[in-house]
Amino acid sequence: MPIRYLTADEVRAAERATGNLLSDGVLMRRASHGVAQVIAAELSRTGGCYGRSVGLVVGAGDNGGDALFAGAELCRRGVRVDAVLLAPDRVHAAGLRAFRAAGGRIGERLPDGLEVIVDGVVGLGGQGPLRANAAEVFAAVGPETTVIAVDLPSGVDADTGEVHDPAVRADITVTFGFLRRAHLLAAPQCGRVVLVDIGLDDAGLGDPADSALATLTDDEIDWPTPGPGDDKYTQGVVGVIAGSHRYPGAAVLATGAAVTATSGMTRFVGSAHAEVVAQWPEVVATPDLAGAGRVQAWVLGPGMGTDDAAATTLRTVLDTDLPVLADADALTLIARDPGLVDGRTAPTLLTPHAGEFARLTGTELGADRLTAVSGLAARWGVTVLLKGRITLVADPTGHVLGNDAASSWAAETNQASNTDGGRYTPEASSDWKNGA
Repeated sequence: MPIRYLTADEVRAAERATGNLLSDGVLMRRASHGVAQVIAAELSRTGGCYGRSVGLVVGAGDNGGDALFAGAELCRRGVRVDAVLLAPDRVHAAGLRAFRAAGGRIGERLPDGLEVIVDGVVGLGGQGPLRANAAEVFAAVGPETTVIAVDLPSGVDADTGEVHDPAVRADITVTFGFLRRAHLLAAPQCGRVVLVDIGLDDAGLGDPADSALATLTDDEIDWPTPGPGDDKYTQGVVGVIAGSHRYPGAAVLATGAAVTATSGMTRFVGSAHAEVVAQWPEVVATPDLAGAGRVQAWVLGPGMGTDDAAATTLRTVLDTDLPVLADADALTLIARDPGLVDGRTAPTLLTPHAGEFARLTGTELGADRLTAVSGLAARWGVTVLLKGRITLVADPTGHVLGNDAASSWAAETNQASNTDGGRYTPEASSDWKNGA
């Protein structure tokens, strides 16, 4: 089942649907217990809870209440817990009473040397950057202190994932019932996300497969596996148009991706055909489109150029009824003439990064990447893969799949993640080419 990410309104609706569980404070107690358990587990990794020190940064309302109830539970486990109340006149009254009764301390500032700081400032309903008093507290937090956010890091928009300045950067985020959109869209800011089951009903949320934003699990990715009756044509013939005399590397890399992605056969078209065959001898290569032979899907763009000849090649490919993936230079040409793909009936995939997206649309990508990518896919009737640490793939129906790469290595030129501190080495390059 896909992992879905909900809007703030969807989460609130699910909370309201629980009826008495919400009004009687049961959901809050379950949520705060979950926060306390995560903090306790973090402390236990390095010696246990007794005698340890935790600080709470407490805002108004329920998010602050979660932090205070969690602090009370930690106090009962022998943890020294100090709290700063950012809005004393609007603090969660029951949470504050429980915290004080358990031995929690209230002060104007947090003491130095805390091992964990809990962000209980705003959570799901927060908008805009941290207020000055909260920003001052977190600015003093050193790298040795673990920051745990309740629901969402404060300063992060729940629906768009926009990270305002300033904002909390959490090591761990504890959330409840369902994941929020920001947990994917702002994954680097959230750190490790722990989802706590507090008994929310998903009956009113529809089929997870129909979610506007979701992530596929490994079990749901149906990677094609050849059977005993398959041949190169049933496995798919991919045609690659990439590179040039000036950029032969683009041709080698693009073709290598097609080969290693288990296509049944890969054909290459372009002036770098000799370099491609030298690296990938199983590829059938030709210098011009007329000699390409049978192709079942096209990939084109990286390093192919943007001159008249490249534009003619692109138009010829797009005029077919075959699936087409357009990247790099092909996107530049499409930006000049969107009619090339707008309304194309055959499957069409555009793969822009932020700069290419701006060229395609005429506007900067902005902070709301989800709305931007789904809007372009719907307007042009194509699938759009927006590159980034968080890759988003939007189809024309409004469904978006997201993937967190968990690092930014793919954005680094001539670097690879390996045992040598992540730096690129010839040995690492050779290992990669050989499938290691």
